Amino acid sequence: MSKDVIRLTIPDVSDFAKHLRANLPEGPGHVEMLNLVARAAGFRNFQHLRSQHPPTPVIDRKRIDRALRYFDDNGRWREWPGRRGVRELCLWVIWARLPARQIWREREVSALIDEECSFRDAAQIRRSLVEMRLLTRNPDGTGYARVEAPMDPHGAALLARLAERKKAPLPTGLG
Repeated sequence: MSKDVIRLTIPDVSDFAKHLRANLPEGPGHVEMLNLVARAAGFRNFQHLRSQHPPTPVIDRKRIDRALRYFDDNGRWREWPGRRGVRELCLWVIWARLPARQIWREREVSALIDEECSFRDAAQIRRSLVEMRLLTRNPDGTGYARVEAPMDPHGAALLARLAERKKAPLPTGLG
């Protein structure tokens, strides 16, 4: 008899193990059940499974759409958001557009920021990037540098949407 291959995708292995355990009379504990599920999938234990498959972040589309409203059709930031979460997403876009591994004087980094914004408040954006630890400032105030860090998944999604918007052709009769 041939074996049918049936793929099973489990969005939350912990929840899966919890439900499975609930249907077993006096079964193993939760951690033991996670290890059993992982071993059945070919891993040494649950930690091994987790190290091979880092969790995929769930992107909140509404949050991305909210932040997208603060950028014009050319991808320039046009207005300072009142909501902190939206503001931080917008700041990730500015961070991503700053060249890596360079040190700038205050005027230079302000000029780079002003190229990406139409509302011209480079000082506020610089301060916010420093507060988010995405930009460092020398103690003597002589230079700024972009901090290399993994990009926030929502910030990356916003950046991708801005790139898509920029590439999208204008509807006929416009432009």
